[in-house]
Amino acid sequence: MEEEIKIQRNAMKCVNRLCCVNYAAYITDPTKPGPIDHSVLYEQDEHVSSDIWEGQERGALKCPELTSKLDQWLLTEQQIKLVEKAGFGHLRLIPAISIDSSLISALVERWRRETNTFHMTVGEMTVSLEDVAYLLGLPIDGKAVIGVAHPSCDSICLKYLGKSPDSSVGGIVKLRWLKEEFSKCPEDAPANDIAPYTRAYLLYLVGRTIFSSTNGCSVPVMYLPLFENFDEAGKYAWGAAALSFLYRALGNASARRQSTMDGCLTLLQCWSYCHLRIGRPELDHHPIDKCFPYVLWWKGKHKGPTSNRDVRSYREALDSLHLDDNPCFGSYADDLCLQVDWRPYANIDPTVVPTNIRRQLVLARSQTMLICFNKAERHLPDRCLRQFGMHQTVPEPVKKWTRKTQPGNGGRGVDMESEVMEWENRQILIKEGDDHLDEYMKWYDIADEGLGGRSSLAVADVGSKRRREDVAELTMYDDKALTLIMLLDACFIVNFMENGISKTTNNIADWLDCLGLVASIIFTTRDIMVVENQLDDIHGHTKRVIRSSRRRRRASDSPPVSLLESARDGET
Repeated sequence: MEEEIKIQRNAMKCVNRLCCVNYAAYITDPTKPGPIDHSVLYEQDEHVSSDIWEGQERGALKCPELTSKLDQWLLTEQQIKLVEKAGFGHLRLIPAISIDSSLISALVERWRRETNTFHMTVGEMTVSLEDVAYLLGLPIDGKAVIGVAHPSCDSICLKYLGKSPDSSVGGIVKLRWLKEEFSKCPEDAPANDIAPYTRAYLLYLVGRTIFSSTNGCSVPVMYLPLFENFDEAGKYAWGAAALSFLYRALGNASARRQSTMDGCLTLLQCWSYCHLRIGRPELDHHPIDKCFPYVLWWKGKHKGPTSNRDVRSYREALDSLHLDDNPCFGSYADDLCLQVDWRPYANIDPTVVPTNIRRQLVLARSQTMLICFNKAERHLPDRCLRQFGMHQTVPEPVKKWTRKTQPGNGGRGVDMESEVMEWENRQILIKEGDDHLDEYMKWYDIADEGLGGRSSLAVADVGSKRRREDVAELTMYDDKALTLIMLLDACFIVNFMENGISKTTNNIADWLDCLGLVASIIFTTRDIMVVENQLDDIHGHTKRVIRSSRRRRRASDSPPVSLLESARDGET
């Protein structure tokens, strides 16, 4: 059995080189898709894709839009200056953007909390510190956002806001109370009164944007002490904290039977708009290059309604992402198709970006720990070097770590010492790329050398459910059919090259004919090197088999021959 599995895997390597495209899901158990190497994606059983593969659709996540009421706060000039000192001068400009819950949900299905990346057909992608800096204008360098989580909000609100709510539960305060009490600061207010009004606004701002909750109604008061001194508040890495919060939210939402999503959804959606054409709206105006932060690119009315798009359509669109077409036996392309924009900020006017943000951008490639109180998440740019204009190398193995889930003392102390130390070493953890995309894509595509092409994806590819049913049916032909199951993907690819996806998913008969052809060579030679040397012949023969089998079926309307018959006949 081990010898047969080895032959199957080596055969798929040859077929992948032959077609020079991502082959479909390679699985050890043909009735259960998923990664082969569980040392990387070791939480597959808890991932939402497991439910989807079993036909259990959860629909779109509940994704609240919370930025629409930010403009109802009337800030004085003195308040705006304090907000800018605290590091939120650009975040306060964040526009109200309608959240596309179906797009967000489809992206979440691709998210893997083991690597903190989206697993796409073209490789891994992620929301990086660079995206946070460009899109939100938040500082990505500075002190870790960490402190003490308070069990009650009364004393904290009295100290930093001058008043407390009549009723509260735990260490959280309702956003509505903050807005009702502090949204209008008197123009002639003394300095001692302006500070509490501004702290209340900052707490409301982060509670509506980067640290938003699933209910969208409240925010923890643990952030208030960090706003005590506005100059000191500006020394924190708020962008890193926002990304840590979003990573944790994505990880939670990607689990089975989850129905809600928190974190900065505007950041996630605008990241998708910048990097992917899928779901990107047509603006009724040209993006203003001179505006900053770049989330303002997507401000205003959009052309082309998205109300008819559901999670399934976005899922299929993400499945369609592929490497740019090249000669069949050429190397992988370094540039990918226009569906993916790896470097959306490459041609911007650098003078638009504030100096303090530009100086921090080198840290966007830091392989470090991102911290937001009790949340610590790994930032792994070595898995997405193409987003930084670098050649992608095979990434380092991801170390498992225990995520903190209880507030406790806010993460300060023994529990977070290693995470804080890693963040403090961020300057010496900057990643570089020194290899070519070829090696990475081979590693990513080939199942026995790491993640495996389609097996690493969060969801099955187009037609995969039908193909799994076909696989189950194939096993009834004879016992040895199981040995050939993996070669079905080879036929899928050749058929895809001939017909496109719409016809391919219905042409199981073509697959059987092609499978018999390739199987005859594999089982006749038992020598993978011979197969590699015959790739040109296999390619030509397979096309001819497809054409002849179609003519034969049209003439006689006869069913396809069984796998063993094809293998024995050696139709070449």
